[in-house]
Amino acid sequence: MPDHSPTTSAIVRLDQVHLALKSAAGVVPILKGVDLTLAAGEAAGLVGPSGSGKSTLMMVIAGLERVSSGTVSVAGTDLGPLDEDRRASFRRAMVGIVFQSFHLIPTMTALENVAVPLELAGRADAPLEARRMLDAVGLRARAGHYPGQLSGGEQQRVALARAFVARPRLLLADEPTGNLDRATGEVVIDLLFALNAEAGTTLLLITHDPAIAERCSRTLSMEDGRVANGAGRR
Repeated sequence: MPDHSPTTSAIVRLDQVHLALKSAAGVVPILKGVDLTLAAGEAAGLVGPSGSGKSTLMMVIAGLERVSSGTVSVAGTDLGPLDEDRRASFRRAMVGIVFQSFHLIPTMTALENVAVPLELAGRADAPLEARRMLDAVGLRARAGHYPGQLSGGEQQRVALARAFVARPRLLLADEPTGNLDRATGEVVIDLLFALNAEAGTTLLLITHDPAIAERCSRTLSMEDGRVANGAGRR
């Protein structure tokens, strides 16, 4: 039987999710019957060896990758029937994503990068809210700077601000400190958890760092395309 704990106010629910991709060597199974539930406000750390399927799982939850079989539900919406446009609209409204490589738009200032999700949603207050979010991550003075003028840590803080600015129900973070030195990474992780707690957002954090995983309320272990639901940390 699938393990769906915790079951209260589920934001993410995966039922028997399989994903196989075609390659030159044939069809390769990536996800092999994943069952997973994340509760509202939960911070879950996802650990496991490289190639185990962690990033693919995140892409599936974000609606960036379609599954071969099974059900993916986020905030009560079944992603399966949605076309690409509806998936994109859903992500803008419900999901924030932070990558290891910051994925900022190089021709836009920090302020403009943060404002993008709100502008795509047609929000008239996009510049004001983006400035408030930059203030929250300590980058008020860097609002007019372009990504190439910012340090790696500053770029990741801009990426965090962009991910949180629309107050998403779910935040997905894939090795957000992977390109940072340890001291800078600690600052970014502290900020990530602080913003998560303040916004009440559900967090799924992929990390190779056991110390970061320990800070989550639950640790999930992934190996060979399968997830084991870990015990809570609190």
